[in-house]
Amino acid sequence: MTEDLTAAERDELRRDLVALCESLASTLAGLDEGAQVVDLDAPIGRLSRMDALQQQSMAKANRQSMTARLTQAQAALHRMDDDEYGYCRACDEPIAYKRLKARPETPFCLACQAAAEHR
Repeated sequence: MTEDLTAAERDELRRDLVALCESLASTLAGLDEGAQVVDLDAPIGRLSRMDALQQQSMAKANRQSMTARLTQAQAALHRMDDDEYGYCRACDEPIAYKRLKARPETPFCLACQAAAEHR
């Protein structure tokens, strides 16, 4: 069984979460340029248009992924404020510090995450 987080570990993870939120918010602000709508009537070549559409699609997917991760990080900070951080949302067991250090916004322990991904 995994141990509960120490006060020092919680403080370190809070700093990690705040830094992650700031980094993601900053990156998302810069992604707006790449997600602009491609003008299909613009006088560019067919391959350039296909490339622009692919770039737009990748930027959109990247933005969605980062937005979801930012939402998870903000939710983790709220769980931390409510003294619910560090416990799996599925099985209510403590999440290992190493897992939280690698992915501080994660709401699931490794076993529950693996089970969800196999479904």
